Amino acid sequence: MTSATVDWRRRALWLSALTIVYNLAEGLVSMAFGWADDSIALFGFGADSFIEVASALLVLWKLLDHGNLARERKATRAIGWLFLALTAGIAGGALLQLTAQRHPPTTVPGLVISLLSLSFMVFLWRAKLQAARALDSATVAADAACSLACIQLSLVLFAGSLLFLVVPTLWWVDATAALGLALLIGKEGVGMIRAARSAAFTGGCGCGH
Repeated sequence: MTSATVDWRRRALWLSALTIVYNLAEGLVSMAFGWADDSIALFGFGADSFIEVASALLVLWKLLDHGNLARERKATRAIGWLFLALTAGIAGGALLQLTAQRHPPTTVPGLVISLLSLSFMVFLWRAKLQAARALDSATVAADAACSLACIQLSLVLFAGSLLFLVVPTLWWVDATAALGLALLIGKEGVGMIRAARSAAFTGGCGCGH
């Protein structure tokens, strides 16, 4: 293994660890504000962060070459089903919110959190793509795909939060944004399950494939 490969491998490990730390913090803050402000979209965004942590842990595990592929395949499939369970929960909550015609008092926390997430995740996504190319690693590429999926979630949350902030009479925006989040999270879950079932499975989260 060349010194350049060692350096890129070390950088990929640091990027995965940074992803875990950031998503833990983001998840706690988002769920707390979502619960306090009765925002289904923000709460669901936070819950997704914790599942992203589990996915990043799998990638970190793979990079460290600990564990076997069969065990990793089972863990990836299990996380995929967690994504689908989260999808059902968020969608159900959003539909109840639409039926009751309820809305959060403000979406400022969602706007701030989504902006922070967008700026940080874009940095992580680009850095992981560089590492994936340098290492020719499908695992690091899958980790980059997870960051891209998080960017998509952040865009949905940002758009919904901004629209409600500009036009507060649109009481249905938060619930609609939550349904959009549920759709994207469900897509991630299906991608993970398909990746785990594939004969070409090499590890990683499988998001975005």
